[in-house]
Amino acid sequence: MGEDKNVLDDVEAVVLVGGKGTRLRPLTLSAPKPMLPTAGVPFLAHLLSRIRAAGVRRVVLGTSYLAETFSDHFGDGAGLGLEIEYVVEDHPLGTGGGIRNVAKHLTTDDVLVFNGDVLCGTDLQAVVGTHRSTGADVTLHLVKVQDPRAYGCVPTDATGQVLEFLEKTEDPPTDQINAGCYVFRRSVIDSIPEGRPVSVERETFPGLLAAGSRVSGHVDNAYWRDMGTPLDLVHGSADLVRGVAPSDALPGAIGESLVLGDARVDPEAFVFGGTTVGRGVRIGAGARVEGSMLFDGAVVGGGAVVEHSVIGAGAVVEEGALVNDSVVGDRAVVGAHCELRKGMRVWPDVVLPPHGVRFSPDV
Repeated sequence: MGEDKNVLDDVEAVVLVGGKGTRLRPLTLSAPKPMLPTAGVPFLAHLLSRIRAAGVRRVVLGTSYLAETFSDHFGDGAGLGLEIEYVVEDHPLGTGGGIRNVAKHLTTDDVLVFNGDVLCGTDLQAVVGTHRSTGADVTLHLVKVQDPRAYGCVPTDATGQVLEFLEKTEDPPTDQINAGCYVFRRSVIDSIPEGRPVSVERETFPGLLAAGSRVSGHVDNAYWRDMGTPLDLVHGSADLVRGVAPSDALPGAIGESLVLGDARVDPEAFVFGGTTVGRGVRIGAGARVEGSMLFDGAVVGGGAVVEHSVIGAGAVVEEGALVNDSVVGDRAVVGAHCELRKGMRVWPDVVLPPHGVRFSPDV
């Protein structure tokens, strides 16, 4: 997205980052989901880099859970070439209520709004272009997915007008789903009820359709992933490291692994598949780490196998252990020759003794 044309300096962005990220526990016990290290930087940094690349200059963050962690890290946004303002929700207001809660801090007629837990490669200038060319009150970014049954669907007509908002169904009539990126006309934001929870999907958008407003869909096949579960987080991070998902915030070159700071990887270890190796991490000889996230200070012992998993800060996977599709909390210890599989979660500071947890009978 070149900044010499269609720069969105007359559009402001709102990013909603108030959720507790309960599906990502224990990782979100100490940090909100958008602040989890993803490909070496907080997840939110990747979204902010996309917003900045589109030419937007001012961003309002709607925060709630562990709100101070955002401002502590990003400050006024100058380091990213942005102006960032923070608005804290005292109690959860839903997507619509969260947007309404920041309204008084907005100054432009068109406002980009993002769910802060989506990793997306869409062309933001094109989304705004659709909004303006169709004279829409609200425009939704809709992405085509292979299996839309897990999502609510959003059918559109030949002109791109949204027809209805459908709940999850086993037989969806379209493969288009709400991708969590919107363009709002400022007057629509001002019309959302203030001071109470509001769902845009169940209240605001259907209300606009019923009133005959123009609700447009911008449909594409761009990269898209909802970072709701640990597996989504791991795969999204690996896609960023490998360059499959676009970002200007990656702290290194794209490739099979991203090794940060003073990490020490034994020359006889295998680290690949978009793995992020955090600062101060140690990986022993013969270890195999595929498509995983090793947070700062983690240790993977000799001969251990870590696949599509998150190893928390300061956590230890001892020699010969296997961690597959699992989450190991900060400072936890997975004892030698333990075997974790299929979505297991080890809480922070838990110590599993050698051979203490197995999936298979061989020891």
